[in-house]
Order: sequence, then C-alpha cells, then structure tokens
Amino acid sequence: MKKSFLSFVFASLLLSTSVLAHEHPALRMIAPGEKLTWEILKDVVFKKKWYPQESIYMLYPTFGASIKKLEHKEVTIKGYVIPVDAATNVYVLSAFPYSQCFFCGGAGPESVMSLKPKKGSSKKYKTDEMHTFTGKLKLNADDIYEMNYILEDAEVIE
Repeated sequence: MKKSFLSFVFASLLLSTSVLAHEHPALRMIAPGEKLTWEILKDVVFKKKWYPQESIYMLYPTFGASIKKLEHKEVTIKGYVIPVDAATNVYVLSAFPYSQCFFCGGAGPESVMSLKPKKGSSKKYKTDEMHTFTGKLKLNADDIYEMNYILEDAEVIE
C-alpha cells in the first residue's frame, strides 16, 4: 500500500511538471519591457454586449491575467502598420498585413492595437510597413471608439 501511494505521488509530480512545462504561451506571464507577442494578446475573451449609444451589439473584452499584469507597463511589439489618418498621425498596428487584418481579412479584435505616438513625433508610415514599437500598454474595454489594445507613447525601434 505504502509503495503504491509513493508511486502515485511520484507519477503525479512528473505529470504536473510536464503539464507546467508545456503551458500555452498566451498564459505565460511576461516581464515589463519584454517583447509582447500577438499570441500573448490572444489571452482575452469576447462577449457580445449591447451599446445603446450606437444601437448595436459589439464585442466586449475580458482580459486574461497575463495581459492585465502588463497594463501601463513598457512593452515592445512587432507588427504591420496600417495608416488610418496619416495627416493626423493616427495609425493601427496589426498582427497581419492590411489584406488579412481585423478590418478587411476577418482576423479578431485582439490582432490590432492603436498606436499613440510619443508627443512631438511626426514620423509617417506606409501601409504594411513592418516595425517594432515600444510604449506603454493600455487596455480598453469601455470606449467603443477605440481599440481594445492601445500602445501609448509609441516609438519605433526598428
């Protein structure tokens, strides 16, 4: 009996170690300043919610723990730039090129983020330019006129 109990404990420890070692990357906590990936940004669940001001159902996000830990922290992320209004410095960063992005290609809202350039920045970008940006991550669940992910004080680093 004692031998089978010890075998059970040993097998349980091995199993739990292997499960933890193969944890889904989106659930892994990342340190502030570390490279943020689009896979990690998938740690969000969307539910339809009625917005009376527009008389429409829209997707309301519930952010996962790995994302919540990064709010207002410095992050770095690489993606495709999509100009919304280049004259006023309004850009979106996407996990996918324009033809496949959330707006045109059917990707999810977790695959785009607003870029809010650092004050004084006048750099202009073209559609589908791939760049890496650094900035502070802001999570948005309530402003329907803004993306769910916002990179504030964004600066291009490559």
